[in-house]
Amino acid sequence: MTEPTRCAWASSDPLYQRYHDTEWGIPLHDDRRLFEILLLEGAQAGLAWITILRKREGYRAALDGFDPTAVSRYDRRRITRLLANPAIVRNRLKIESTVTNAQAFLRIQEDYGSFDEYIWRFVDGRPRRNHWKTTGAIPVDTDESRAMSKALKKRGFRFVGPTICYAFMQATGMVNDHLVGCFRYGDPT
Repeated sequence: MTEPTRCAWASSDPLYQRYHDTEWGIPLHDDRRLFEILLLEGAQAGLAWITILRKREGYRAALDGFDPTAVSRYDRRRITRLLANPAIVRNRLKIESTVTNAQAFLRIQEDYGSFDEYIWRFVDGRPRRNHWKTTGAIPVDTDESRAMSKALKKRGFRFVGPTICYAFMQATGMVNDHLVGCFRYGDPT
């Protein structure tokens, strides 16, 4: 059996391949999973995505299964424990942002009924399908990710710059950035 043609970034690492094949670019509408991806994308800032994928289960355990209500209540003692946890990225600003982001996330749920309802407005509720032939052609941000970043920051989120927002959009299937030669390009579900 031959390996399917994947986006170049999926390389030969089995963890990358599994993530690429089963998650990345698939439209996501579950609030808890959207919260998870948003936190992980923020944690990734300045690091390789594979580092975050390898620590994902550590984050899941450390952050109460990515429960935004639980995370929103973390106090200084809990943050200090997280800073000592080698299973996650131990960056004070990133860890503190998980708490403020959880609080902002809950406010959006209250205001819009769900985070999904709010966040998908940035692409008019439908995935955008791009037609990239090379990885180098894919932008690091777009008008939509810049608008999302500005709106999220205004609502109190941190670690949500335009590049992080675009990576979030790619990961959650808001945009389909699989290369046209990738086996996942024609099948976003």
